[in-house]
Amino acid sequence: MNDQKETIITPNKTLGGAGREFWEYKDLLYFLAWRDFKVRYKQTVIGVAWAVIKPLLTMVVFTIVFGRLAKLPVEGQSAYPVMVFAAMLPWYFFSSSLQESSLSIVNNAQMISKIYFPRIIIPIAPFFVNLIDFAISFVILLALMACYQTPLTLKIVYLPLFLILSVVTALGVSLWIAALNAQYRDFRYIVPFIIQIGLYVSPIGFSSTIIPEQWRLLYNLNPMVGVIDGFRWCLLGEGINLYMPGLIVSITLSILLLISGIAFFNQRERKFADVL
Repeated sequence: MNDQKETIITPNKTLGGAGREFWEYKDLLYFLAWRDFKVRYKQTVIGVAWAVIKPLLTMVVFTIVFGRLAKLPVEGQSAYPVMVFAAMLPWYFFSSSLQESSLSIVNNAQMISKIYFPRIIIPIAPFFVNLIDFAISFVILLALMACYQTPLTLKIVYLPLFLILSVVTALGVSLWIAALNAQYRDFRYIVPFIIQIGLYVSPIGFSSTIIPEQWRLLYNLNPMVGVIDGFRWCLLGEGINLYMPGLIVSITLSILLLISGIAFFNQRERKFADVL
């Protein structure tokens, strides 16, 4: 009688093992990111120009509504359109990454059910595409700043730190929703709601300094407040001060979202193939 051996592949849950496993599948991450980039702009007339048009149109609307009609104050040495566009950079990176990553598990159901690989690669891949869009929009911001004669300062060297904070925030929320959406498809309707509400409750069309002092710490429970304030502090010259207690709250909440999101995603991923 021949004994048949069965091999069962399970994800490595140790931190070091998970890191090595993730590195082993880096080529798959590159493939998924490149595929997402091609799919996004396939059969579009203006292609990657959409990365510029969306924040520009939003900037125009906010400038008319909040800048001209409501006459809200401007931060630093910038013009109102520059202040808005500086906030649109991290916001569109956050919202686009959240929208795509949170649906990524469901959209890749066939791949998940057929082969094994670290599932967390799937929601991470869209971030690389959105970094390209971010870079394109950043060039437009520099041109806009030059047009409105907004000076750059050495504080711009801190900008990558706030971009990382934006990645941490978006990835943390995305992992939670992606894992939940795999079993409960209702969550696909929650994401547009979060993005729509977040656009108006985040300090995009206005400065967070208009929030009364007694409410500012509570306001920073929206982690994107710290990200947007940080971007403006880095880009808009002198005259802008960071609200450090609020920034600490935003950073802490973003890190907690990421850690808990990774833990929850890893806990749920073994059931993805069954529920998709």
